[in-house]
Amino acid sequence: MLDEIRQAAARQRRARTLRALTLGARRLLTGGGEMNGMATALAMVERLDTLDADDLDAFFDFLARELGPDPQAVLRLAKAYAERPQAAEQIALMQAVEPPRQELLRRLNRAPGGTAAILRLRRALLKVLPRRPELAALEADLLHLLTSWFNPGFLQMRRVDWNAPAQLLEKLILHEAVHAIDGWDDLRRRLQPDRRCFAFFHPQLPDEPLIFVEVALLPEMPAAIAPLIDKASTPLPADRWRVAAFYSISNCEPGLRGVSLGNFLIKKVAEQLQRELPRVRTYCTLSPIPGFAAWLLPGQGTGPDLPALADQAGLRKPQAEALQAALARLRTSLDGDLSRLQHPAAHEALADEDRAALQRLCAAYLLLVSPTPGGDPVARFHLDNGARLERINLRGNMSAKGLRQSFGLMVNYLYDLDRIEASHDKFRQGEVARSRAAAALL
Repeated sequence: MLDEIRQAAARQRRARTLRALTLGARRLLTGGGEMNGMATALAMVERLDTLDADDLDAFFDFLARELGPDPQAVLRLAKAYAERPQAAEQIALMQAVEPPRQELLRRLNRAPGGTAAILRLRRALLKVLPRRPELAALEADLLHLLTSWFNPGFLQMRRVDWNAPAQLLEKLILHEAVHAIDGWDDLRRRLQPDRRCFAFFHPQLPDEPLIFVEVALLPEMPAAIAPLIDKASTPLPADRWRVAAFYSISNCEPGLRGVSLGNFLIKKVAEQLQRELPRVRTYCTLSPIPGFAAWLLPGQGTGPDLPALADQAGLRKPQAEALQAALARLRTSLDGDLSRLQHPAAHEALADEDRAALQRLCAAYLLLVSPTPGGDPVARFHLDNGARLERINLRGNMSAKGLRQSFGLMVNYLYDLDRIEASHDKFRQGEVARSRAAAALL
């Protein structure tokens, strides 16, 4: 009996909260003075933080159904614009097409804590979207607004060093998504002079890194990740720095999924290092290839249809035959079980020809599959960002994760700052900018 009373009371509290939110939304949209509007927005922001999953579902329904565009008005104004395509008709149509919820979100964003509340709202929406596809238009509105509000021109890039507040440093440990940070000693090593960390911050969220990139300053282009993240390694003196290698980039805010920030951050960091460290002439990455194993193993993906891939890419007959021979050789050497490459022992037993075959197949994946929608996500990110495929490294990451995802291979993408735009344009046309060494692997 007591539980039923508590549940009924909880339902009543949720109903009151949702009623207050919907009333506040309508009040905020109808105006009523700047100060009153700010007070209403602040009250809504505070209430949004109290919503549970069921409450959020109900609030999403309200935003989607009650604050969408008026179909009849859109139809009427679209016909008017088609009949008279002038500025006045176009403006009227654009105003009708924009859902009132966009203006509501803009007004909420003006309140203290509003930006953070909207990010939390989108995080929750992204979780329910797979089971509630009817909310896709609401998600499109949120993405549209956040893309404008988090335009890189509005963001602040800051170097994060060991003197940063402990709360900020803890967030680096928490959000590192590529190479996990093994406690404070590991983080300290990654922030010493020959290691740099840069992050984007938003003026409304000054203590919250949105995305950060880690850079190693080295004498030469790196081929393996272990030496870069060895917390017992000795820092290199500045007179040996010739290469800046981006070895990890991590997003900290799930509510900004789909908002492009990483490409701008890498370019901005490269420009700053170019000014600060004139001896550093080479800017590259040491990147994972997270989709390679799934592409090559028929049991985990569809498996590569090499003849079709070669035909689609316009490879010459000798190149197509070399790819087929590489796959056949690896299967023979591994007794038909390519998944053995996900274990360290198999790599010790590989002959030089087997390693060359593995490298050739990886080159085919990166050079031929990357321009397609199903291409490797890390490769697509860097190549679309204007980088060049420079080198494929065997045994680049022999950790469990590296073996599972890419059979231990890693890749260097080169950021030639004078050719970024040309490489980007080439990738958009379906071609991967590559070094001679990478091209020769095919």
